[in-house]
Amino acid sequence: MSTPSLQSLPQGYRALVIGATGAIGGALLGHLKADPRCALAVGLGRHTTPAVDLDDEATIAQAAQHLKAQGPWHCVIHAAGMLHGTHGLPEKRMAQMNYAQMEATFLTNTFGPALVLAHFAPLPPRQGRSLLAVLSAKVGSIGDNRLGGWYSYRASKAALNMLLKTASIEVARTHPQAVLVALHPGTVNSALSAPFNGAEIGRPAADAAGDMLRVLDGLPAEQTGSFHAYSGEPLPW
Repeated sequence: MSTPSLQSLPQGYRALVIGATGAIGGALLGHLKADPRCALAVGLGRHTTPAVDLDDEATIAQAAQHLKAQGPWHCVIHAAGMLHGTHGLPEKRMAQMNYAQMEATFLTNTFGPALVLAHFAPLPPRQGRSLLAVLSAKVGSIGDNRLGGWYSYRASKAALNMLLKTASIEVARTHPQAVLVALHPGTVNSALSAPFNGAEIGRPAADAAGDMLRVLDGLPAEQTGSFHAYSGEPLPW
């Protein structure tokens, strides 16, 4: 599979990946750095300089302010998220829901990305095309939910989708060529999905990342505020 190149962005575009230490985030950053059209690709995380800790709004604000001087940033991708953690695996039944797990899931999957949107959405140029994406999940689709379960994770991604949609309306007023989208990467070979797939783990992260960049590159400004799978298929909210 060929290395993706963001042809819809200007030559010498700049890109940011928040959550670049994860499997998908790292793969996205690798592709962007390999794109000869990209002048600068920067990955952000808890241990980078500047650091971005999704549990600490001040770090998000400070990182955005620090990077503003190096901009404008034509491509901003938020790739951090959690499916399971110290509070256990996703809930299969209502009786398994607990406050600690719901709080932790929403902090990482919803509240953190919301603040990334708030602080990083102003960084792209006001004139010309720009791309801003958050990694969501098909199981966050309310319209597509036919199996139930995974309460906290589903709800946190559904809430993230609403935040992205709402942000896209506001950003369009000042950045008319900006494209804000939620992307579903599919099942990827990563620590996030490993407990659920065993030996049958999904695709390599590099393949998923490449597919999502190609989807991003092909979306017109009229599709800002939309939800797509890595295949390009539009997903129901």
